[in-house]
Amino acid sequence: MTRALLRGPALALLLAPLPAAATSCRAITVEGVGYTLCEADAARDDIRLFLNDPASDAPLGSFSNINRVLKPQGKRLAFAMNAGMYHADRSPVGLFIEDRRERAPLITSAGPGNFGMLPNGVFCISETGAHVIEAHRFAQLSPACRFATQSGPMLVIDGALHPRFLADSDSLHIRNGVGTSTDGRRVWFLISDAPVNFHRFARVFRDHLGAPQALYFDGKVSRLHAPGLNRSDLGFPLGPMVGVVVDAGDALD
Repeated sequence: MTRALLRGPALALLLAPLPAAATSCRAITVEGVGYTLCEADAARDDIRLFLNDPASDAPLGSFSNINRVLKPQGKRLAFAMNAGMYHADRSPVGLFIEDRRERAPLITSAGPGNFGMLPNGVFCISETGAHVIEAHRFAQLSPACRFATQSGPMLVIDGALHPRFLADSDSLHIRNGVGTSTDGRRVWFLISDAPVNFHRFARVFRDHLGAPQALYFDGKVSRLHAPGLNRSDLGFPLGPMVGVVVDAGDALD
């Protein structure tokens, strides 16, 4: 992957030290729009993807169910959000790997909807870090992912916005996604507080966070669990979810 050419505040933010806490969520405002940003360090934090209950193999569907599964282990979610598109039965639309087990295969062909707006990509969590990788590049590299989820479209590809995004698009939704640093250590999870178009949402990753790669997770159903902010969004059952796992006794960030 090539490093995007970054200047000014974006470069300073990318090179700034990571927060001391295991993960942190905070409100930010970019171009007059509010967002909630959660950051994680892939070299230190326990970032996982969740889909099915390990006991019943039934879809977990909610943040509370993830915490239910984690509680006997003395663990809990520091934060979580939905992490990819899914069918009516909550099965993933594209590639999904859960604890090294492939639940659904990679899709590299164009198709309907946002998922099929190529290029799309994969968020891969491996032993060496976390990366957003364009789907065709992922197929060539075949990285060893402990967890992976495919979604689309890509928001930022090697420092450039997706070529189909329009600055004046009137397609506005609450949106969420993930961006990663080139070294695979820094991970930015972002959800908008108000409806935005793709172009504006992607610009937050590229211009304000300095993420050279970023991937769209979803819109309309986008939800966040951030107990440190006294927030846990409710709604219809979800498919894939991503979260940072911490000891149950850890302080809220």
